[in-house]
Amino acid sequence: MKKLTLLLALLAAALSISCSDAAIRTQLTRADAGRGLTRHQLLRRMARRSKARAARLLSATGSSSPATASAVPGMNQPLDTEYVVSFAIGTPPQPVQATLDTGSDLIWTQCQPCPSCFDQTLPYYDPSLSSTSAVLPCNSSACQQLPISSCGAQWWGTNTCVYTYSYGDKSGDAAVPGLAFGCGLFNNGVYSANTTGTGIAGFGRGALSLPSQLKVDNFSYCFTDITGSTPSPVLLGLPENLYAGATGAVQTTPLIQSSDNPTFYYLSLKGITVGSTRLAVPESAFALTKNGTGGTIIDSGTAVTSLPPRVYGLLHDAFVSQVKLPVTSDEPLCFAVPSAAAGKKQEVPKLVLHFEGATLDLPRENYVFEVDEGGQSNMCIAIFSSGGDMTTIGNYQQQNLHVLYDLAGNKLSFVPAHCDKV
Repeated sequence: MKKLTLLLALLAAALSISCSDAAIRTQLTRADAGRGLTRHQLLRRMARRSKARAARLLSATGSSSPATASAVPGMNQPLDTEYVVSFAIGTPPQPVQATLDTGSDLIWTQCQPCPSCFDQTLPYYDPSLSSTSAVLPCNSSACQQLPISSCGAQWWGTNTCVYTYSYGDKSGDAAVPGLAFGCGLFNNGVYSANTTGTGIAGFGRGALSLPSQLKVDNFSYCFTDITGSTPSPVLLGLPENLYAGATGAVQTTPLIQSSDNPTFYYLSLKGITVGSTRLAVPESAFALTKNGTGGTIIDSGTAVTSLPPRVYGLLHDAFVSQVKLPVTSDEPLCFAVPSAAAGKKQEVPKLVLHFEGATLDLPRENYVFEVDEGGQSNMCIAIFSSGGDMTTIGNYQQQNLHVLYDLAGNKLSFVPAHCDKV
C-alpha cells in the first residue's frame, strides 16, 4: 500500500464552525453531492469505495495481506471520501475541506509548495501567509505521537518534524489556537486527481485527532439521506438539546479499545437477524481477537456495511429463502422486481443488528436500495463481504440515526432522528 509523506506544522486554526451552547457544530457534505449523478451512479460509486476501504482496513489491522488491498479494482483512485467538513486554518484563515474519518487520527491538508500533490478545487494552504503558523520540532510531543517520523526537511529546516502517514441561538465562529495540523507536500496512494477535499480530519481515538486536540469528551453526527444533498450535522461536545429531532428511544453499547489498533471504534456485535432467522453465527465471528485482528468497527469512511465472507453467505441465504423473487446478483444481493410491480416497494425481511446492551432494528431505507438496469428493476441489499474477518458498520446503515461517541464514558449511543432537524 502506498503511503502519504507529509510535513507536520503547528498552526493556529480558526475553524469555520458554529458554537452553540457547550458544543461546536459544523456541517458535513456528501462527497458526491452536487455532481448531477443518478441514484444508480451514486450507489455504484459508494459500493466501489466501500470495497476498497474494507481492503485497506483489513490490511491495516493485519486481517489480510497487502496483496488483498492492492487487488481491489480502482484501489489507486480517490475512493475513500464519503463526508467532507469545511473549516479554515491560519491567520488570516485559509479555507480547507477535509474528509471526516473516524478511522484515522491525523488532521492534515495539502500545503504549498506542494511538489507532489493531487488536484483540488481550493488553493493549497500556504503557511507563509499565516502569522500564526510554525513548524513542529522533532522532539515535540505531537511529533512523537506519529507512527513514523524523522528530522529534517528541504523546505522548513533540519529540525522540522517529517513523517509518513498511511491510510474523519448563540452562534459564532470558533478559533482554536495551537492546533497540530499536518502540512502535506508529497501525497499519493489512494488520493489522485479529482479527489474531493484537500485532506483529512481525523476523528479517531488518538492524541492527534480533532476531538482529542479540542479536548471534548463527546462528539456526534447525524447522516441525512445518503443519496440526497442535505448537509449532515456534526457536533463536538454536548449541546443542551443533544437529541433534538429524535424519533425513538436512545440505545447505548460499549466501545471496545484495542491496543493493537487504538485508533478504531470497536463495538461488541453479538449477532444478526434476518426476518425470522437469527443467523447461526457464533459471537466470536464478530469479536476482536487477542492479536488485534477481526472485530467490529463503526466507520464514517465506509459507505456500506461489510461482513466476513461466512457471515455474508449466511445473510445472503437467509434473504434468498425469505424473498420470493429471482436473484439477479449475489454481491450485492439483488432480486428481480416484476415489471408489473416496478416503482413499488417490495416486501423485504427485517434486518436487525444485536449489540451488547442495544438492538439496531434497521429501517428499510438503511439496507435496501432499488435500481433499474437494462430495463430490469432490481431490489438490492446494501451489505457486502469484507473479504476478511473484520465487520465494518458503514454510513448507509447509519442514515437518520443520531450517533454519539461518548469518549469519556467509553460507549456509543444511537437514536432514530430527523437529521435535518438536529
